[in-house]
Amino acid sequence: MKKLFLLDGMALIYRAYFALNKVPRLTSYGLNTGAVMGFTNTLLDVLKNQKPTHIAVVFDTEAPTNRHIEFEAYKAHRQQMPEDLATSIPYIFRLIEGFNIPIITKDGFEADDIIGTLAKKAEKEDFQVYCMTPDKDFGQLVSENIFIYKPARMGNGAEVLGVPEILEKWEISDVLQVIDILGLWGDAVDNIPGIPGVGEKTAKKLIQDFGSVEGIVANSDKLKGKLKENVENFAEQGLISKKLATILLDVPVELEEEKLILEDPNKESLEALFAELEFRTLGKRVFGEDFSITETAIKGNPMQMDLFSLPPTGNQADSESEAPSKPSQSAENTEHTYILVNTAEEQEELAKTLQSLTQFCFDTETTGIDALTADVVGLSFSYEKGKAFYAPTPENREEALTVVNRFKAVLENPSIQKIGQNIKYDILLLSRYDVKVQGELFDTMLAHYLIDPDTRHGMDILAENYLNYSPISITTLIGPKGKKQGNMRDVELDKITEYAAEDADITLQLKDEFFPLLKNTETLHLAETVEFPLVYVLAEIEKNGVKIDVDTLKSFSKELQAHVQDLEKNIYEKAGVSFNIASPKQLGEVLFDKLQLDPKAKKTKTGQYKTGEDVLLALAHKSDIVQDILDFRQLQKLKSTYVDALPELINPETGLIHTSYNQAVAATGRLSSTNPNLQNIPIRTEKGREVRKAFIPRFENHVILSADYSQIELRLMAELSQDPNMLEAFQLGHDIHRATAAKVYGVELDEVTSDQRRNAKAVNFGIIYGQSAFGLSQSLGIPRKEAAHIIDQYFEQYSGIRNYMNQSIDFAKQNGYVETILKRRRYLRDINSANMTVRGFAERNAINAPIQGSAADMIKVAMIQIQQDISEQKLTGKMIMQVHDELVFDVPMNEIGQLKEIIGNRMRNAIKLQVPIEVEIGEGQNWLEAH
Repeated sequence: MKKLFLLDGMALIYRAYFALNKVPRLTSYGLNTGAVMGFTNTLLDVLKNQKPTHIAVVFDTEAPTNRHIEFEAYKAHRQQMPEDLATSIPYIFRLIEGFNIPIITKDGFEADDIIGTLAKKAEKEDFQVYCMTPDKDFGQLVSENIFIYKPARMGNGAEVLGVPEILEKWEISDVLQVIDILGLWGDAVDNIPGIPGVGEKTAKKLIQDFGSVEGIVANSDKLKGKLKENVENFAEQGLISKKLATILLDVPVELEEEKLILEDPNKESLEALFAELEFRTLGKRVFGEDFSITETAIKGNPMQMDLFSLPPTGNQADSESEAPSKPSQSAENTEHTYILVNTAEEQEELAKTLQSLTQFCFDTETTGIDALTADVVGLSFSYEKGKAFYAPTPENREEALTVVNRFKAVLENPSIQKIGQNIKYDILLLSRYDVKVQGELFDTMLAHYLIDPDTRHGMDILAENYLNYSPISITTLIGPKGKKQGNMRDVELDKITEYAAEDADITLQLKDEFFPLLKNTETLHLAETVEFPLVYVLAEIEKNGVKIDVDTLKSFSKELQAHVQDLEKNIYEKAGVSFNIASPKQLGEVLFDKLQLDPKAKKTKTGQYKTGEDVLLALAHKSDIVQDILDFRQLQKLKSTYVDALPELINPETGLIHTSYNQAVAATGRLSSTNPNLQNIPIRTEKGREVRKAFIPRFENHVILSADYSQIELRLMAELSQDPNMLEAFQLGHDIHRATAAKVYGVELDEVTSDQRRNAKAVNFGIIYGQSAFGLSQSLGIPRKEAAHIIDQYFEQYSGIRNYMNQSIDFAKQNGYVETILKRRRYLRDINSANMTVRGFAERNAINAPIQGSAADMIKVAMIQIQQDISEQKLTGKMIMQVHDELVFDVPMNEIGQLKEIIGNRMRNAIKLQVPIEVEIGEGQNWLEAH
């Protein structure tokens, strides 16, 4: 069978760009490669899974088409292409050429027309044709042998749409009626006007009744009211719109079968491109584990970006005009001295040398990635570029302790700076070997996180980008990730010496690169006073762990299961049928076909009804079966994600849960955590809060203390904006939402209704995130006009906040970043984009990042100071969790008063502010009681 894939190039590129743009993937020289990577993944998926025999990618050209000539407004309102996307297109052309896939264009004709013409010609030559596009217009082309192929997206698999699927999706009897529906409905993206007042639903109904646009115009007398008036007044516009939506099938382009045959790719060309784009993981997937950007010859220079908004990186620190060189150095071609210290005498001599230094870098090799369960395999040290030492430790724990003990004094020496990459891991690991690492820290991972928070911070990538050096891959020692991956304990001594010593050496060199960059970006003070000292605190919290009442969770699990079964029974009774509630397809059929809860129910692209939480919440008032389904979902997730999962995370050695905190993930500066993710433990629902009952003190005479910042982001907004009305409300101790409502609605505080307070609360929090009138109307269930009036009144009363928002955006436009009170930067590379959608996202971040980031900085400073007080006052109470704006402690009864005073004082005064900071501190026999 001949199988031809025709790719709608620009539509697929746009799709790839916007799918990945919120978390841009940047190269070391500032190129956003998200669109190229997304397009590459889509192409590879098709080549691997669909196995076309023939293929081409079709593009528009700049030349005007008949549509532009005949209808001047056609596509006139399209937003300008985002700059990052425009820069990506030449790379995508190179990619397509590297795969030896033909690119087809024709001046005066759009890609849709070329694809349509080729598809119909290919069908006559016994091809099965797949038009690969996310564009809905292509439905008019399908036939017995022509299909639409919609690539996989957002976890959903690819879709293949033929005649039956198009007829069902559009509710029509002939695929050509897609053109009529588009003619009536119009297309805002292409500026096809359609007929005013006719949306998708109305268009489908009219076509079902009258067959075509021409049929509707001829029978307009059978219509009523405004619809009749619009059809008669805009009949010509509807017919023009239909013509604009019609894909041409007579483009002067030949179907050259031989040229469309899928050929083997040009490996050399693609390897060079992947290397230039720094597609390390993708390169290994395509070309095998041997792929390395250091071994690939790269011809020509990468295209340069406007880097005004980016921090300097690697070789760009001095010059932005030159393209960065690619890693050409490695252990194989770089002079180095890596020394195995395997005897007691050699190790003691090394420890003595280290004691005489002001700084050194160290690293640990271990048997696993969990510092609280892994065993040490060896220690590496470096204090001079190109020179490092490796001290292996025996498998026997007592013998390993003896080796580690030889370095105990120097690791615990508080006057020597310790350098490391993700040094918290090493500190935690060594704490289990009776070593309490002390001294100032310099963590290269965290340093780079402050210099360039949005990119990746792994040592290998940093070495390649900043040192022009490609480190030895761990996979060459223990194999690729997976169940069959080996153990560092089994690696030959000479190989592990090279690998471990190199880690220490390269990390030391990265420190020398990053120290001046921290100065240049004015984040050195933040690093030295907040991020680096916090490492010790987080290590302590993780080591402390938290006790879980397993019996409480088991009992709660049974209770939830009973609730779930009761709900299941109720749902079946109300539905009058048994079905799989967890199946969106079956659920949609029950709610909308059988129960008819919404005659206008929306469907997904696959043709099944939408049954997401937002859809069900909007329906909850129509039938109590919907609330039962929402409760069913919530309880099932609660049970599986937390109640049943938490006991599995208990450390067998300590009997406690030890979460892992991530300092270098969220660009805002917020901490995140894994195993378990404490930030996501439910708090909004009654059943969700019950999970917190299981977090208990470790001893009978202890309690849980919970200290929570009150409305910290709103207080920081007042501080940053210096808005007099908001500052006054906080200084007078008013309920800020009631005070806002009083201002917005022009009433006295005691006259504010609960609805007015609710609306004001939504505005207070929504404003921080750039909420529009439409968003507010949706969240409150009020008319958009009313929501717009509320927002207008809000800014009239709180003009300082409007000024802050404008000033933040202006600062970002001029500098390419915004910053917190403590000078943490958030870079906004799209802040000056000509594309409104992309720029709007950056503008919202410009407003929000200083607020969120300052809140993150505050709690970090408080944590450092509280832990210092606990240590200095030799208290036995422990900090055991940090969750959002809350700190949780496990405290003996006799220290409650003392710790409450420390915690309250430190949290309130972490950063000197004009706005008063409130901290709510509670205590109880479990976390729920204390919160």
